[in-house]
Amino acid sequence: MRITGTGGGRGRRAAALTTTVLAASALLLTGCGSGSGSGDSDASSSDGKITLKVADYGQFGYREAGLFAKYHQLHPNITVKEEVTANEQDYYTKLLQQLNTGSGLADVTGLEVGRIKEAVDTQAGKFADLSKSINVGDWVPWKEKQATAKDGTVIGAGTDIGPMSLCYRKDLFEKAGLPTDREAVAKAVAGGWEDYLKLGEQYKKKAPSGTYFMDSASAMYNAVVSSDSKQYYDAEGKPVYKDSSAVKQGWDLAAEAAAKKLSHGLPQFTDPWTAALRKGTVATVACPAWMAGQISTNSGAAYKGKWDISRAPGSTAANWGGSFLTVPKSGNHVKEATDLVKWLTAPEQQAAVFKAIGVFPSNQKAYLLADVKDAKLPYFNNAPIGQIYAEEAKTIPEAVLGPKDGVIKDSISTQINNMEQRGTKPADAWKAATETIDKAIG
Repeated sequence: MRITGTGGGRGRRAAALTTTVLAASALLLTGCGSGSGSGDSDASSSDGKITLKVADYGQFGYREAGLFAKYHQLHPNITVKEEVTANEQDYYTKLLQQLNTGSGLADVTGLEVGRIKEAVDTQAGKFADLSKSINVGDWVPWKEKQATAKDGTVIGAGTDIGPMSLCYRKDLFEKAGLPTDREAVAKAVAGGWEDYLKLGEQYKKKAPSGTYFMDSASAMYNAVVSSDSKQYYDAEGKPVYKDSSAVKQGWDLAAEAAAKKLSHGLPQFTDPWTAALRKGTVATVACPAWMAGQISTNSGAAYKGKWDISRAPGSTAANWGGSFLTVPKSGNHVKEATDLVKWLTAPEQQAAVFKAIGVFPSNQKAYLLADVKDAKLPYFNNAPIGQIYAEEAKTIPEAVLGPKDGVIKDSISTQINNMEQRGTKPADAWKAATETIDKAIG
């Protein structure tokens, strides 16, 4: 899942890095505690019982799926303790400090996809090589590559991914004279996000009073960029966001949405955003897999069955968000932590998490299990999400990641929010975004 920040998130999590990362769904954020490497007295005891600490920033769904309790049943000598940090950016800053000092680290730590490249390039030697114990070939192929260092070690086990869809309010579409059947909606936006904005203009003509076509133009921006393999960096590691065709397309569409007042202008995961979902004033949300949990949680029982899910605009699959579990080498229980990570990311456990909170597995073997392939969401008019997301996941392009993806996403999303909320001109907003980014990434 995973999400926090202004830009995009972690699929369930995600989010939540940026409107992001995120992210899940990204959402109730889980966090970072003092780790086994700090010599805490509760890390182990004289009777052989140990406590494994899991530090994370998002709603990974393990507690919701009952997996920590189940693991304790399977391993009575092991108790898993999960602690919570409310903001992924705070979590990551603390994690870097712990890695640099070698103390305070948990036995298992989460990493958002927007951070994985930086960790791979600068911190790989501080994490256990999970390829020695986990069949990393079970994940979607690009997930393994994201966590692989130059020496071939794999520092992170893939948890979820964020295949894209479109969540929409059937009742609001009907009142605005738009198609309501999910196949008809998919056909209406089949030409891409340009078609999505055209549909928004149609909605606006007959929009029910007080409602908006989309929640956030910055969210749409992240969805657009997520469908391209070349986003913010090139294969050589050079920042190319100023020349990226995906960034340009996403920015131009976001500026158009802001100018035409098609968006509510609410940064995702903020209090006004959750209030808008609760009040029912948003007609569509760009919907990576982890977002469904956010919508159902915040919209509440009053809108159950009024939401539906369709395929995302365009013919190119997109991934927004996703996370990894890592095992710091400095932990007191590296083997036991690795065993836990292996178990949590196995097909059956990923399917259980998907069933519990809707974050989509990165383990391809999970797609064959009934809890995934036959999954439907009652809240979303029984949308066949297992089929929708599995089909999307098969064709997601392998994106080039960079060490400051999260910073770039957040900075651009902030300026899109300014266009929506303050009426900042696109040229001025872009100038402000690039100045912030260039200062941050050197």
